Amino acid sequence: METILGDIFTWSWFSEPHGYNFNGLLIPHAAGNICIDPVEPGDEVLSELVRRGVGQIIVTNRNHVRAANRVRERTRARTLIHLADAVHATNQGALIDGELHVGEQVGALTVVGAAGKSPGEVVLLWPKRKILIVGDAVIGNPPGKCGMLRASVIDDLPRLQASVRDLLKLDFDTLLVGDGVSIMRGAHALVSELVATFPQ
Repeated sequence: METILGDIFTWSWFSEPHGYNFNGLLIPHAAGNICIDPVEPGDEVLSELVRRGVGQIIVTNRNHVRAANRVRERTRARTLIHLADAVHATNQGALIDGELHVGEQVGALTVVGAAGKSPGEVVLLWPKRKILIVGDAVIGNPPGKCGMLRASVIDDLPRLQASVRDLLKLDFDTLLVGDGVSIMRGAHALVSELVATFPQ
């Protein structure tokens, strides 16, 4: 586990089929730390999560259940997902405790809809720090750039492109990604470059 941006904890798991890292995050919050899309933790990382405590686990989309159950079991955190992705996640074996609603606050994070890859995809905006956290809406690949998953795994590509275009209405400078390499500065411009490649 490493620290980024001063107080955010992250750990990674390398995906051989994809050729890049999947990333989990722990966001500090006084009322209970927030774990986002937790990838498989080694024993040391899991012990650190238990030591620091986790209040809630956010799953940004139906395919990012990952190690949520394991973290939930060890930390007694509540796992949350958007209702539109909940059935699929449950069918994958996820234990879900509550729903995410677009526009609500989870700690310092605002839930923003980003449907398209799946109907319940969400991203999380930390307005005060200009941080945007994404699951599968955008990926950090190739490193230093923004990309998208292959079309074959996207439910509705035009809808996803519209959702990503709408992200440009948000004020962010940092992009923390579930897949690939996060972008610490200048992320808004890089998302804009990606959007410029979309059909008009």
